[in-house]
Amino acid sequence: MSARDNILQRLRAAPSGTPPLSPDVRAWQALSRGGMASAARAARVDLFCEKMAFWQAEVVRVTRDDWPAQLRTLCAAKGVRSLLYGEDTEQAAALLAAGIGGLQPYDRAIDDWKQDLFENIDASFTSTRGGIAETGTLIIWPDASEPRLMSLVPPIHFALLDAAKLYDTLLDAMIEQGWSGGLPTNALLVSGPSKTADIQVTLAYGAHGPRELIVLLLVDEEQTA
Repeated sequence: MSARDNILQRLRAAPSGTPPLSPDVRAWQALSRGGMASAARAARVDLFCEKMAFWQAEVVRVTRDDWPAQLRTLCAAKGVRSLLYGEDTEQAAALLAAGIGGLQPYDRAIDDWKQDLFENIDASFTSTRGGIAETGTLIIWPDASEPRLMSLVPPIHFALLDAAKLYDTLLDAMIEQGWSGGLPTNALLVSGPSKTADIQVTLAYGAHGPRELIVLLLVDEEQTA
């Protein structure tokens, strides 16, 4: 009998023990919060903005009516000549109606326009699934309409986030959105622009992705100030 067969035989003959209990994640979360209740939406918004600023990202508070115009103004201010967007998304019509110059739909396979995408697209615009106030993080679920490259390649990334989909923690988002019911191939958690550091901990932005992240945060009219 080979050593492999001997090991397998011993494993099969070993008595089966009691399976370990699954961790009670919700109980752990409640304990870690020390009995504190979930924050109100206004508090989550303020904390999210504070954390995003820490990560060197920019948050612009917008409304459902003015976000396309705000995006057009931002693009003009940053010299954006080409803006990549998903043409089969619910925001596409608003983008087209806003008169934003240089709109470019993501309408080809990557192999058909790799050079153009990497060299001639100044910025991208994507939707988000939600955000995490605790860490200042965007939740992005790429799909066929908004592939993963849209948030990874262009130098500037504009992301639209509904404040109603801001959660205290990642676990809150997972539970309330029912992630256990199905996950995408890639679930992205984005905190600030791309950054890296050398051995002396000197930060450089944009080395492996966008050098700027601008979050258009959808809030009520009274919260835009």
